[in-house]
Amino acid sequence: MLPKDTKWNISFAGCGFLGIYHIGVASCLREHAPFLVANAKHIYGASAGALTATALATGACLGEAGANIIDVSKEARKRFLGPLHPSFNLVKIIRSCLLKTLPDDCHKCVNGRLGISLTRVSDGENVIISQFNSKDELIQANVCSTFIPVYCGLIPPSFQGVRYVDGGISDNLPLYELKNTITVSPFSGESDICPQDSSTNIHELRVTNTSIQFNLRNLYRLSKALFPPEPMVLREMCKQGYRDGLRFLRRNGLLNHPNPLLALPPTVPQHTQEEVVEAERTRPHREDHILEHFPARLNEALLEACVEPKDLMTTLSNMLPVRLATAMMVPYTLPLESAVSFTIRLLEWLPDVPEDIRWMKEQTGSICQYLVMRAKRKLGDHLPSRLSEQVELRRAQSLPSVPLSYATYSEALPNWLRNNLSLGDAMAKWEECQRQLLLGLFCTNIAFPPDALRMRVSASSTSMEPAVPQHPPGLPPC
Repeated sequence: MLPKDTKWNISFAGCGFLGIYHIGVASCLREHAPFLVANAKHIYGASAGALTATALATGACLGEAGANIIDVSKEARKRFLGPLHPSFNLVKIIRSCLLKTLPDDCHKCVNGRLGISLTRVSDGENVIISQFNSKDELIQANVCSTFIPVYCGLIPPSFQGVRYVDGGISDNLPLYELKNTITVSPFSGESDICPQDSSTNIHELRVTNTSIQFNLRNLYRLSKALFPPEPMVLREMCKQGYRDGLRFLRRNGLLNHPNPLLALPPTVPQHTQEEVVEAERTRPHREDHILEHFPARLNEALLEACVEPKDLMTTLSNMLPVRLATAMMVPYTLPLESAVSFTIRLLEWLPDVPEDIRWMKEQTGSICQYLVMRAKRKLGDHLPSRLSEQVELRRAQSLPSVPLSYATYSEALPNWLRNNLSLGDAMAKWEECQRQLLLGLFCTNIAFPPDALRMRVSASSTSMEPAVPQHPPGLPPC
């Protein structure tokens, strides 16, 4: 049981188009346990859960918020590619819905109480924003929290000069680990308010702090988080959230009324095929009174979502030949629609072009610098020892400028250079050539006196007769 004299928090998990489940839970809490919402210390939310948390903290009309979710899902289902169609701008739709739903002074009553989970682009860390200076900042924080990369666009939005993306990427259920936090999730698992699937499977997945039981129903819910289901499914999920909220309040003794769950119709046992058909036929009529507990606008939106229009154009478009022809024309119509939507988005993007280009330039520079540092680190680790010794020799040592012998050169050289025979031979030859060059240079620079090249004659010989060469004894004259 949750004690009423302690402080508690409420946290809504991110779930995409399944946020209609949160609307059902919030409607139940506001109707049957208003003190639980009014006295909550903090109300947290991530992605689609941030939208419900904002509506609940600001006192906005939950019926209008639920009707917006249904309208957005119906608008996405009209297109051939669904939310991935180029003409479907989810960010623009969310911004316009928040501008219409939230009051003008909403930021004043949620400062320090509402926490929106964001994922910072620069380092991927989770950030919880709880201070807002204006209504536009509150809307921008919700836009950042619901921005899924590639799914919603390529350039992430910014909040107070910092780029953020979907908060569910880093923390899909803020402060889930605290005992005084009431966690709400549309996936069956260990959350306080969640569907109770009758499954014996004990395997569990924990996706960014969100407990998800591994079963077929949760797999179906995950598939419909990004691609909206039919309006009937959304209607049932909203009622399922209302029931799960009542179950939680009864289990913890927080109901203002004796037991509202007794007013709900019991589960019809399914024994035979006839009983199954009869139960499915009578079930909508028996459970229609559950919608009476919803806000009037939400009740109206849920009823209108399940009513097929009867006009002529809708009837023709639902015919099989028309649907086949539309599918066959997609390769021709899709480029034209893409060009038109790209032009519109480009015109809307013009005011933010300088800031976005500056951010892309900074990110490109950071990525290039990171890649260069990684490349340098890998090259430094894989260089051979010889190259490192060569670099060390080139930077730290130099050959002497005076002529030395080969032995002196060998002492100055490293071991691998000293043991190289071919290099040793080259050094020996260079030493020999150096000696020859030095000797030739020495001989060239010798200055002989002029009298040194003349032949010396005896002092008694004064005539001009040539001197008779003397031959060694025993040899005949020439």
